[in-house]
Amino acid sequence: MCPLHIQACELIDGVFGTVGSKLFWTYNLEGEKKISKQIIEAIDEGKKVITFKEFEGDLVDKYDKWKATLHIEQKGEIDLVCWTMEYERPNENAPELINLLDFIIGMTKAIDDHHVKMN
Repeated sequence: MCPLHIQACELIDGVFGTVGSKLFWTYNLEGEKKISKQIIEAIDEGKKVITFKEFEGDLVDKYDKWKATLHIEQKGEIDLVCWTMEYERPNENAPELINLLDFIIGMTKAIDDHHVKMN
């Protein structure tokens, strides 16, 4: 599992938690500082789904059309978290984003740990 270090999340346009809002993330992935500018592309509160699309940053500098969707599904008292990443590799030599997937898993576990401690 890669080390997880979110350094900041800033609102650069809009209102937090609303479609069209733009966020600026800085994070550390495997010892390297990374940036991501994302727009909240869709929110479905009833289905507990939110979609982020990167429009500027390290991912779209190397990959085309990066998008992530977070879906929370409840099974009784258990919340199941499902992340879907969509992106296009510019060529066959570009690696799959396994390190980013590890980052997202680590972030999800950290959020879960935080919520468990609060209850």
